[in-house]
Amino acid sequence: MARVSTRVEPIDRNIVLAIRKGEDPAQRGARLAAFARQALAEAQEINRQATGAVPPHETFVDGRQGAPLESVKPDGVIVFEFDLLGDLFEWVGEMLVKHSPVRTGRYSDSHLFFADGVQVDPGAALPSAEEYVFINVQPYARKIERGLSPQAPEGVYEAVAAMARARFGNLAHIRFSYRSFQEGGIVAYIPVGAPATRDRRGRFVSGAGVSEARNREHATRQPAVVIQMR
Repeated sequence: MARVSTRVEPIDRNIVLAIRKGEDPAQRGARLAAFARQALAEAQEINRQATGAVPPHETFVDGRQGAPLESVKPDGVIVFEFDLLGDLFEWVGEMLVKHSPVRTGRYSDSHLFFADGVQVDPGAALPSAEEYVFINVQPYARKIERGLSPQAPEGVYEAVAAMARARFGNLAHIRFSYRSFQEGGIVAYIPVGAPATRDRRGRFVSGAGVSEARNREHATRQPAVVIQMR
């Protein structure tokens, strides 16, 4: 029998209501608040179906964070902002640990999280970034990704990236890749033939420095889950 699946997208819900004529401010505030609560419940259910949990949210009433809904102005706006990224990153981190092969525990303890190449400590505020990356810094992580561990015959990072894409693909662009980890940070990719410097005449020149940096970048690449916002 054919199976039919419905994909429900998580949303950030802006509540903007027109005001009925003849209502006094108190009536308008009460009606707006009631409608906003209903819309919030609907948005929470949509997000729950899409992500498996109800994400935290912040309320802004006419730009005032945490203000009572009934305090909205007659021509005001109520906005609910959902923290959808937190759920995504938390889920990926948990899945990486869950699917890690366990012997000494060193591998499962070596998953790091970066925002635009800068490490983000667990529990720290999430910075805005163009690219978020999970990476394992153990030197044997690439061997595990090739299925050389009987505890992870399908690898870890590629499998988790595929699961995350199926679950959160309507929220972010998620893919498996490799990133170079050097000196506590992620180093930018150095393409073949990329010039490093200019000579005195302003012409690009290549040399041993470029080749050495490129080789080092390639040698230090580690399996990664790469996440970019849509």
